[in-house]
Amino acid sequence: MDAEKRKRYENIAAEIVRLVGGRDNILGVAHCATRLRLVLEDNDKADTKAIEDVDLVKGVFVAGDQLQIIFGAGLVNDVCQVLADSIHMDSMSLGDLKTKANKRMNPLQRAVKALSDVFIEIMPGILAAALLTGLSSVLGNIEFVQNNDTLYGLSRLINISSGAIFGFLPLCVAYSTVKRFGGRPIMGIVIGCIMLTNSLADASAAAQGTVDVTTLHIFGLPVELIGFQGGIIVALLIGIVTAKLDIFFERKVPEVIRLLVSPLLTTLVSSFLLFMIIGPVGRGLANGITAVLVWMTQHLGVIGYAAFSGVQQLIVITGLHHVFGAIESQLLVDTGRNFLNPLMSVAIIAQGGAVLGYLVRNLKEAKAKELCIPSFISVLFGITEPALFGVNLRYRYPLIGGCLGGAIGGAVVYFTDLAALGFGTTVVPGIALADPAHNGYINYIIAHVIALAAGFAFAVLIGTIFDRKNAKAAPAAVSGAEISQAGGVSGFSSEEKETEPSEKAELPEEIYAFAPGEFVGIEKVKDPTFAEKVLGDGVAILPAEGKIYAPADCTIEMVMDTKHAVGLRTKAGNGLLIHVGIDTVQLGGKYFDVHVTEGQKLKAGDCIMDFDKDKIAEEGYDTAACLIFTEPVEGSHADREAERTVAVGDKIAVITE
Repeated sequence: MDAEKRKRYENIAAEIVRLVGGRDNILGVAHCATRLRLVLEDNDKADTKAIEDVDLVKGVFVAGDQLQIIFGAGLVNDVCQVLADSIHMDSMSLGDLKTKANKRMNPLQRAVKALSDVFIEIMPGILAAALLTGLSSVLGNIEFVQNNDTLYGLSRLINISSGAIFGFLPLCVAYSTVKRFGGRPIMGIVIGCIMLTNSLADASAAAQGTVDVTTLHIFGLPVELIGFQGGIIVALLIGIVTAKLDIFFERKVPEVIRLLVSPLLTTLVSSFLLFMIIGPVGRGLANGITAVLVWMTQHLGVIGYAAFSGVQQLIVITGLHHVFGAIESQLLVDTGRNFLNPLMSVAIIAQGGAVLGYLVRNLKEAKAKELCIPSFISVLFGITEPALFGVNLRYRYPLIGGCLGGAIGGAVVYFTDLAALGFGTTVVPGIALADPAHNGYINYIIAHVIALAAGFAFAVLIGTIFDRKNAKAAPAAVSGAEISQAGGVSGFSSEEKETEPSEKAELPEEIYAFAPGEFVGIEKVKDPTFAEKVLGDGVAILPAEGKIYAPADCTIEMVMDTKHAVGLRTKAGNGLLIHVGIDTVQLGGKYFDVHVTEGQKLKAGDCIMDFDKDKIAEEGYDTAACLIFTEPVEGSHADREAERTVAVGDKIAVITE
């Protein structure tokens, strides 16, 4: 770069360093295809609003533990290097930066982040199950439905569907955990099936003593053949172990027998550990916690009630809350009243209040509405998994607010002597179980309203104090939380180009299909940074094979180190960015093979890269290939062709004046 540009970049770097809280607040520096990424000691010291006004900056947002500043392809490389030089810090790889970000978190924060990562992927299934459960509960209490064969049949099918999803939730968790920790997802499915096989006694029935449990003795150790229905914490632990074993055996087993031996060893070792160590330890820990909670309610008065309601939903996170059913049954037999039911119910509604608190603080974010509204609806029917795993645990402060709100509700339950005459349903449907003594119905409503309001208020208050919004919207009103997952996706800086192509072609200029597959508008890509056209219009192809070709006669101007993105300039001077997959920057170049270098001239149809489409999909990434018109010639615009199946070389757009 020439002296004038370097001076400009030095001014930009100095301003950014000042606005993020100084050199001492910067722990790491890196960049992707378009964004400068900083790990800061304290994100609260960064003035993101002021950074948006810095020269050449196109957007700013906080994603997890990174401050990301959009500059555009090509330009970001130079700015990153100048900034790193100015603070005497080496520019990092994205992998090193992520490691640095993880080190910044304490062990509890890392554990919570990993837990939320696991559940985000399976959240659609959890949400579907929750809403189906709520619908089933409503239909089951309508006499007309029960007396009509067709409606009763539909109600039963809904009940079966919802029960099946929750019944196999540990399998889903094991799958997602293995994937999250780097193993092959299919191994998570295998160990999940072992956890839930019908060769084992049902966990709920075993807890209530209604089935006989077979006990084996292996190496002198008793091994109870009980299934792991509801065993979320066990699924998490065994998922982590399975992932590590899968990685280990894949590396150590000779390639000639790897396909046969590696999965066999992973399954065998994981199974033994599940039944002999992880399962018993997980169950023992949960049972101990449960026993302590019940003792507190029986011996510590209002403090015990408040403590139980305050932490009861944390037991739900472990998936071991089904043991309360046996305790509730015994309470009804011994006393005729079940005080645990309203305690759990107010704990549930308080988490719903916290969801509303998070929603109020993030009303401008479309993603918040998508998550919070259906999650709150499911809470009304006593199902908190979508609220817990989709919102509260993920963003931390709503979970704290919900627990505090639950504690307030528990105190109200104590002072009003609220109890239930049954068990199995809570919140709105649960009012039917309330003991009518001592104005039970009225007190039930009052306790829930107070818990809801307290959960809401605490979530808003704590979120405001600590300012723990998980994402701040970029200037184009794109969800920051979603942008955070879109590695390397914007365009070239219209300000900065070192060279112009030696050849110029007149407009209009035709753009051709750069991969075979389904041609669609950029709006249909499942990434808001693309779909909202933050830095330019574009098109996309859902590729039928793993090859990318030149969309026009062009010169390669940028090849990302991670190989998933290539910048080019056409003969007419139009700047384009080809980006393969969504968030594939996280793969670090794995499965990509680029055949071009910067400065290389290509003809339309020349091969730019190969990528293993199937392997990328197996890793859980969307393989949509995007072409962004990052810098069209001044005064020009792109006209797209109709969506259809295309072959390489088919016309897909025309850039015209």
